[in-house]
Amino acid sequence: MSHPSLPTTQAAITAIGEIAAEYGLAMSVSEDIGADATSRRTSADMFAVLDPDGSLPHEAYVELAGVPWVSIHLFPEDDAHITVDGIEFLDVPRDSVPAFLRSVHGGLAWVKGRFFPPGQWLVVPLPGDTTYREPAGINLTPWLARIVRG
Repeated sequence: MSHPSLPTTQAAITAIGEIAAEYGLAMSVSEDIGADATSRRTSADMFAVLDPDGSLPHEAYVELAGVPWVSIHLFPEDDAHITVDGIEFLDVPRDSVPAFLRSVHGGLAWVKGRFFPPGQWLVVPLPGDTTYREPAGINLTPWLARIVRG
């Protein structure tokens, strides 16, 4: 199923759940709701539920068990941090999370290595012209080692 727009954290959790079911992955979710509970609202007063603009911030941390292990931290500001086998992708737009997960679990992601300058990168292509790349380090997990391309 396509999710072109995920207007809320809850919509993103639902989309991630559909992808987890499609790929047979166990999913766990923890949620924080309210300005005094979300991680980016450190200046919020105690028991302040709403943001100054009247909105109710909703944040979630989702783990997908399996190979590769993936975690998604969804923020109320419409972005996410995604970790794939220990490699962090910061500030991924919330709307891109389903395509990102399909790329990773659908076999489109790969590790690219270079001799000079030396390094290995996890490359996650999305439909269109968007591609995410992050350093993969030198000690690759078994999953990362399996997806190395020259």
